[in-house]
Amino acid sequence: MCLFQFTARRLVSQAHCGLKASSSKNQKFCLEMARPSSNMADFREVFAKAKHIAIITGAGVSAESGVPTFRGAGGFWRKWQAQELATPGAFARNPSRVWEFYHYRREVMLSKHPNPAHIAIAECEKRLSKQGRSVVVITQNIDELHRKAGTKHLLEIHGSLFKTRCTSCGNVAANYKSPICPALAGKGAPDPDTEDAAIPVEDLPQCEEDGCNGLLRPHVVWFGEALDPGVLTAVEKELDICDLCLVVGTSSVVYPAAMFAPQVSARGVPVAEFNMEPTPATNRFRFHFPGPCGTTLPPALARHETEIIS
Repeated sequence: MCLFQFTARRLVSQAHCGLKASSSKNQKFCLEMARPSSNMADFREVFAKAKHIAIITGAGVSAESGVPTFRGAGGFWRKWQAQELATPGAFARNPSRVWEFYHYRREVMLSKHPNPAHIAIAECEKRLSKQGRSVVVITQNIDELHRKAGTKHLLEIHGSLFKTRCTSCGNVAANYKSPICPALAGKGAPDPDTEDAAIPVEDLPQCEEDGCNGLLRPHVVWFGEALDPGVLTAVEKELDICDLCLVVGTSSVVYPAAMFAPQVSARGVPVAEFNMEPTPATNRFRFHFPGPCGTTLPPALARHETEIIS
């Protein structure tokens, strides 16, 4: 059993959304590769030979589409940060407020579009599939911009803004309604002076399965919740077979996603990081390309001269 398999399976029962790498010196990577290369020509040679490419994406790939991250000192919705609203406890205490927050995010996302990085990934997947090669996107994002760009082989480890899950029967369903329910129409303004709508539970999104009518919640992994074991198993299988891994727009500090690429690198697979700045994992990788993903990624994934196009 490979190192990734062992660690991933051990983490299935304990991995929680939002856990960050420890800053303790004892937690620093004990093995480091040589300084990563930024030579695009060398990367392109590796890319041309790869048969199974895994692309791990984070918030940075969507930032260029104008997607708010709700991270850092300025990441407030009204007077709360996402960490205060995206929890089971917050939903239990005030489902109306939490739904206002997610309704706002859904409405914002309906106005956003994939940027050149999303499009380059989707076009690469489509082109390489005709050559018998595969591309899988493993994303921490819940905005569905990869799907909107045309990506087919997509693993959303934190769920989706546009899926709901019933708190009674557990049914998961795609939901693109705008607004998601009449009571949320015009609600969710992020201004700190906005008062809560205090919508009764019976008027919040309800399950449409026959005879259920249970309260719906966003189908996203909240802080303190375990990731879906089925999704983690699918991720494990893809990372076990990949012969090239790209890390795009992620800080590499949120577990368990932060462990994916370093463990792929540990078994000798080339890893290329595309990010605005170095991350704690950068020195574990063969390549690092600084700058906006929408600028660096398209030339990296463009058709190589050795590719045979049918």
